Amino acid sequence: MVIIKTEEEIQKMIVAGKLLSEVHHELRNRIKPGVKTIDLDRFVESFLKERGAYPEQKGYEGYPYSICASVNDEICHGFPGEYVLKEGDIVTVDMVVNVDGWLADSAWSYAVGEISDDAQKLLDVTRESMYKGIEQAKIGNRLGDVAHAIQEYAESNGYSVVREFVGHGIGREMHEDPQVLHYGKPGHGLRIR
Repeated sequence: MVIIKTEEEIQKMIVAGKLLSEVHHELRNRIKPGVKTIDLDRFVESFLKERGAYPEQKGYEGYPYSICASVNDEICHGFPGEYVLKEGDIVTVDMVVNVDGWLADSAWSYAVGEISDDAQKLLDVTRESMYKGIEQAKIGNRLGDVAHAIQEYAESNGYSVVREFVGHGIGREMHEDPQVLHYGKPGHGLRIR
């Protein structure tokens, strides 16, 4: 069941979203060759705690970390640890921020130092695929329109989309309906309102 938020609830989620963006921007300055992914986790937990927030995924089904840190070909949900980032790596940091019971979630991919042209193209195409999906997230469209825009752009640039993982709604719970696929048919799925 999709939970429709009130304007007041959306404003509370925006507060969480702004803090989430802020911590990601701070990470940008810390992600470099020689840094362990566990150090990124510790930084995020401390950063959020200092601002009265909480890393929501810590403790979720026993998960012991504040972030997920996925390096190179690890699709998502990687565990931070003793891995030392190297020049040319790509690391994706996924986190959920809880501010007064309202959540915001995002995963950002970062280049570690100088990366190859192929790696940069991957980052550019995935970012643009996301924006193509966002362009379709408007009143009256359907989730299939969003999904198709993502898939079409990725595939037109020689990539495929991962079908085993999906986007999702968020609010007071980390995983709310609807599920948002990264592939699909225009005109199908839930209507956006």
